[in-house]
Amino acid sequence: MNSAPQAGPAQIAARSDNFHRWRSRKDFLAKRIIGLGGLVVIAAVLLILFYLLYVVTPLFLSASMSQTAIGSNPDWAEKASVFLSIEEQQQVALRIDQGGTAEFFSVDDLGTIESIVLSEDGQAVATVANDQGDSGLVAVAFESGQVKLLQHHYKTDFSAGIEQRTIKPSLDFPYGKDTRELMPDGGISGLALSDSESELVLAAAGTGGRVRVEWSEKQENFLSGEITLETSVKSLNVDFEITAISISDDHRWLYLGDGDGRVHFIKTAGMQEIQVLQVSNAGISSMNMLLGGISLLAGDANGRITQLFPVRGEDNEYSLEIIRRFEGKQGPIERIIPEQRRKGFISVDTSGKLVIYHSTAARLVLQHQLAGGLPSALALAPRASGLLAINRDGSADFMVIDNEHPEVSFSSLWSKVWYENYSQPEYIWQSSASNNNFEPKFSLTPLAFGTLKAALYAMLFALPLALAGAAFTAYFMSPALRRLVKPTIEIMAALPTVILGFLAGLWFAPFLEENLAGVFTLMLVVPSGLLLFAWFWTRAEWAIKDYVKEGWEPVLLLPVLVLLAALSIELAGPLQYLFFDGDLRTWLNREAGISYDQRNAMVVGCAMGFAVIPTIFSIAEDAIYGVPKSLSDGSLALGATPWQTMVRVVLPTASPGMFSAVMIGLGRAVGETMIVLMATGNTPIMDWNLFEGMRTLAANIAVEMPESAMNSSHYRILFLAALVLFMFTFVVNTGAELIRQRLREKYSSL
Repeated sequence: MNSAPQAGPAQIAARSDNFHRWRSRKDFLAKRIIGLGGLVVIAAVLLILFYLLYVVTPLFLSASMSQTAIGSNPDWAEKASVFLSIEEQQQVALRIDQGGTAEFFSVDDLGTIESIVLSEDGQAVATVANDQGDSGLVAVAFESGQVKLLQHHYKTDFSAGIEQRTIKPSLDFPYGKDTRELMPDGGISGLALSDSESELVLAAAGTGGRVRVEWSEKQENFLSGEITLETSVKSLNVDFEITAISISDDHRWLYLGDGDGRVHFIKTAGMQEIQVLQVSNAGISSMNMLLGGISLLAGDANGRITQLFPVRGEDNEYSLEIIRRFEGKQGPIERIIPEQRRKGFISVDTSGKLVIYHSTAARLVLQHQLAGGLPSALALAPRASGLLAINRDGSADFMVIDNEHPEVSFSSLWSKVWYENYSQPEYIWQSSASNNNFEPKFSLTPLAFGTLKAALYAMLFALPLALAGAAFTAYFMSPALRRLVKPTIEIMAALPTVILGFLAGLWFAPFLEENLAGVFTLMLVVPSGLLLFAWFWTRAEWAIKDYVKEGWEPVLLLPVLVLLAALSIELAGPLQYLFFDGDLRTWLNREAGISYDQRNAMVVGCAMGFAVIPTIFSIAEDAIYGVPKSLSDGSLALGATPWQTMVRVVLPTASPGMFSAVMIGLGRAVGETMIVLMATGNTPIMDWNLFEGMRTLAANIAVEMPESAMNSSHYRILFLAALVLFMFTFVVNTGAELIRQRLREKYSSL
């Protein structure tokens, strides 16, 4: 037979060169692909960061205002304007002059649309008050002490097409055209109006310390829908000259300001003065109610504005409290105009300096000097995006306001804020309510607290099990058993978190509530029982020990665990009757003052810890298993026990990898959404109580993002929460990498 030809040295060398050349090309290509993949990941992360910054940045941009002269009307100079209002589209405005004439006019050219005479006998107007919000109700008080109520409406007409829309104003008298005799002797110096579905209240202050309140209850005819008023009048005489008057929207409180800087707090039910509060060392020059009619804004002759509202004390009695002060470096405050849809307001001093504030954010938003000085009338558009001013010489100016996010400040996001109807400053997240008078509460502190709380309890559950299991599996367990255990635990990571959240919320939470004592008994009985069994195993001379191979001992613990768990559940009942009067949850609430919520931090900690265990276990186990065998063999050869070798040689060497496992697990716990969303009550409270719920940043984003208005403050603050999560993860990962490198350098010599 002919044998196959043998390759010569030249052919072998050629094949070797081709092989190395091909391998080097593959290495080069793999290196470039991996490098490109890494760059793509970095670019994606940077794009996420830049997009978050793009959405969040407008929250912190300054407000701006531009003023434009729109014309002049000589007739307006002869009869000064005492009231001005502008409709939402900023095309039509209503002006009431001192002679008692109401006039609708076009904002563009100041042309008159309609004029209505309010005073048939030529009485001069003393003062005007309007109802807060967008009801359009206005009370006009004449020098004789009589008051007329009118209501302005605006209808948008699209009959000529969308591009040719027109605003048609109308003036109604919902409670009749007749005037009301509010102050019989005349001399009205101040007027306040508050209208609700069931009541209409007019309060007037007169010269000589006179106060009269007209209280009208509304009765609606079931068939015709006509509203009639049943009116009663209450009066009060005070021993000081009243400089300002306001009434709350719930009609419970009347506020009077005087020339000594005091605010008098009066209960309207009995017209009883219950408190006098020294607000300033200068006289109160202007007062108005903030949107919602709860907070009083009092401006003084020194240019300071003080926010006050009633606070219920421990004795169930109300007292007027100073909440915050606003310093705008103004002169005497001439006028305070609240916004109709936000908790912001505008103040104007006697020199015409205009300042925009936001009450909840406790910030000065914008300052602007009006070109025409102090105007005779000023109107803020319903959306606070425009301001119309009529000057004393009959000219008019219009100001475009760019002030999208005044409610955002460091204090409103991260500090305690004293919100309306609260007895003290609190950290509160409550982004919406059922009415427009609601004060948004955008504190991120309880959400950040809930995120850390959920992560802490999850790590307390996961770390001991994951790290101890990884150490035992990598060092003590037999290779055959390890090949079964490690993949099984790693497969747990593939379980969708929505399934874990579903099971935690609908099965585990009720189970924990019904077997709370059994779970705590489990924590005591199982560790003690396992240690006791291990001690007997090492001491007893059992024949079964000859059949158990080294490293397979954990299999024997499975039936022991089942028996100990059953024993714990059986012991729970007698222990409850012995120590906790038969019910642990009731005892905790009654004796320890610890409330119990079914979906609480303990449920979240167990469920989220279960989800985090596979990640920590897998990385830590690989790090421990990767410790060179020569290190452990050398330690054992020098006389160290296996336990000493693991604690003093293996674990320190594997500590960089174990630390990375812990940090990755922490990042997973911080960013977890579905488990927290489904397994807790989503209550944004700050309480370390194990049996109370929480709301995390991630869960809050998932819950509220679908219902937030595009580009609103709420929408952008949710993106800010995402940015906070992003930065937290970045800082934690960066710090973890630095610590890991330090540990690597420290133990690299082993």
